[in-house]
Amino acid sequence: MEKFLIQGGIPLKGEVDISGGKNSSLPILCACILARGVSTIRNVPLLRDINVLLRLFETLGISFSRNNKMIKIDASEINSQFASYDLVKQMRASILVLGPLIARFGFAEVSLPGGCAIGQRPVDIHLSCLEKMGCQINVSNGYIKAKVKHLIGAKLDLKRSVTATENLLMAATLADGETTLINPAPEPEVTELISFLNSMGALINVENSTKIVVKGVKFLNPGKITVKPDRIEAATFLISGLATRGSVSIVGSDFNELDCVKKKLTLSGAKISGGNDFLKVEYCGKLIAVDIETGSYPCFPTDIQAQYMVLNAIAKGTSVMTENIFENRFLHVQELNRLGADIYIKGKKAFIKGVRSLSGAKVLATDLRASACLVIAGLVADFKTEVDRVYHIDRGYEKIEVKLTALGAKIFRTNV
Repeated sequence: MEKFLIQGGIPLKGEVDISGGKNSSLPILCACILARGVSTIRNVPLLRDINVLLRLFETLGISFSRNNKMIKIDASEINSQFASYDLVKQMRASILVLGPLIARFGFAEVSLPGGCAIGQRPVDIHLSCLEKMGCQINVSNGYIKAKVKHLIGAKLDLKRSVTATENLLMAATLADGETTLINPAPEPEVTELISFLNSMGALINVENSTKIVVKGVKFLNPGKITVKPDRIEAATFLISGLATRGSVSIVGSDFNELDCVKKKLTLSGAKISGGNDFLKVEYCGKLIAVDIETGSYPCFPTDIQAQYMVLNAIAKGTSVMTENIFENRFLHVQELNRLGADIYIKGKKAFIKGVRSLSGAKVLATDLRASACLVIAGLVADFKTEVDRVYHIDRGYEKIEVKLTALGAKIFRTNV
């Protein structure tokens, strides 16, 4: 099993290109199922999760070609609507094939995603909303079996669930009549999916932050899109630059979607500057502890909570980090404490007392963002840190050790 060996204590300096967004690419690729013909998706990151989805596409009869970060999807001749447990269990976002398959074919059999280290993330909202659209849903033997002659428009409360919003948006594009989505997820990745669907001929109108109206159409055309840079990867590198007391520029966009994170970094003592296609963070002599509370966009993202905890762990003062999205997203705390952090958990809050330094040790990654957290901790810590189970980080960060090495880090991937 691969691991990272990290020699810490080196300030990161330089600039890094940010890859295309994972959380945008996955639903956009699934949206290609809705149209006959070839769709072209550019700037798709080279990630394990993307590879899993493409393997699932192969089992559905979807053909594709890949040229570095450009993927062409030909969904003309889909010959299966069955998504197996063996693939879905590897990536929960595989549930996003459910809505497009039902919308186009009137039938789908998709494995339940199963458990998740950071929380339950049930699919109840997906299923209850599909039932309101006329689907017959049967869940048995670990599979969702959905059947409908033709989807009909309905009023759906999505309770700000990101994957439910994406699934139901795709399903509603080909439904008869009008579908009203109440309390949709406001995340930028949802906005990007809407833009792609509309370019395919969908009629989606975002009336306000709590209401989206979809007028169903008879068919969609293949689409083209260039995926925007990954805001979570971008934030991870900004935090890494400040935590190591360095100076890092991220390149690829103006990153306005990171306003909440930028404000927190400024409060933590960073100097932030930027332009149309870059954002720079600089250490200015001190790190200050700040309170964090996660929430739906535009609040502080849950996907950046673990990484920012490293910064608070070595900052002057005490802080409280409140996790409002997932009930079990503090699995990294035990590993940070192994490195010398002073953190304790009570309910959905982490209480952090800043320490002068962390000290390298062997640690174990439990999920994608926890693995990024531990890599940052290793970059900060004295001596050597060994991060095991780095397959987690490969799900969402493209060649992170290569990018960090270019910034001056001493980080090595090994099987030993």
